[in-house]
Amino acid sequence: MDPERFDELVDTALDGIPDELAQLVRNVVVLVEDEPPEGEPDDLLGLYDGVALTERDSSTLLNLPDRIFIFRGPLLDFCESEDELVEEVRITVVHEVAHHFGIDDARLHDLGYA
Repeated sequence: MDPERFDELVDTALDGIPDELAQLVRNVVVLVEDEPPEGEPDDLLGLYDGVALTERDSSTLLNLPDRIFIFRGPLLDFCESEDELVEEVRITVVHEVAHHFGIDDARLHDLGYA
């Protein structure tokens, strides 16, 4: 799959977040990278880099934007079909956005997003 089509899948997944939640996402940029950074597992699908809303205070108001990374290579390796990829990208995007709201991996697992 070419990078432009993959970016479209990420955009579609972001557009699928309910408006009530999307309106609460502040100061976050979503980036697509080919591979996870050095030191991270090779099969990492996504990563939230920031301070969750539940942990913010006045000292975090002037910080750079939080970042959500979606890793194209591991997602392509993980999925066997485009339909599977569409679903896995959706799950990964929701998973990382949930971290922005302070939802941990255990709760995401309970909800089916881990």
